[in-house]
Amino acid sequence: MEVTKEHLNSDTYPLVKWVGGKRQLMFELLKNMPPSYNRYFEPFVGGGALFFELQPANGYISDMNEELINFYNVVRKNVHELIISLKKHKLSKEYYMNIRNIDRTDKYKTLSSVEKASRFVYLNRTCFNGMYRVNSQGQFNVPFGHYKNPRILDVQNLLNCSRLLQRTEIKCADFSYILTMANKGDFVYFDPPYVPLSITSNFTSYTKDGFDIEMQFKLRDICDELDSKGVKFMLSNSDTELVKELYNKYTIIKVFATRQINANGFGRGKISEILVRNY
Repeated sequence: MEVTKEHLNSDTYPLVKWVGGKRQLMFELLKNMPPSYNRYFEPFVGGGALFFELQPANGYISDMNEELINFYNVVRKNVHELIISLKKHKLSKEYYMNIRNIDRTDKYKTLSSVEKASRFVYLNRTCFNGMYRVNSQGQFNVPFGHYKNPRILDVQNLLNCSRLLQRTEIKCADFSYILTMANKGDFVYFDPPYVPLSITSNFTSYTKDGFDIEMQFKLRDICDELDSKGVKFMLSNSDTELVKELYNKYTIIKVFATRQINANGFGRGKISEILVRNY
């Protein structure tokens, strides 16, 4: 059954902070979505701002970040156990470093899925700028954020999101897996790691494998295949000549977003990004 786009008064919002999160661009995303579609897919879910805004009746979310996907699965299946675990955390740099460094020890392998999800949320809410970054060994390496009152636990939102995720398919999968899932009339929203504006702004380490220029070409090829199948897609990326060249046969819309993740303070603030759509 085809779903008609509605602007919902959402009672769910993203459970984690995420680099490049789209809450501030929500108006532009909603404005540029197709007027109708069948099933909703988001293969680079991250914080899932659009997903949680739309609350699809039969959604699909995926990501290559195993910690993130474990977290969403725990929210779906074990939300009450997660709430109990989150209540145990403390706010101090010493405690933070102990929790962060667990993945450098054998203890990490003994953690349950709930304990891993609890650790994931705690680090996300208390680390610097809410970044998720790992080194080449897959170890979380973001420093303590020095927040006075971070929201580590929001019980009502966790419960609301758990209900939404009951009707959502969740996979830890490469974005190319979408070709086996999406059918004619479905809608896919891609929010990949962006093409860097410069060498110093290259931020791809949200999985230990990174996301390079070759992957950007692969993603464009996936979009071409979806287009040939009659699948509707929208994609976010940086406003660069490479991106515009890759998607020059589709509709390209320039939008403006505030970005905070930049080593140089002058690189923060309003910058242009683009939306690509095939409808």
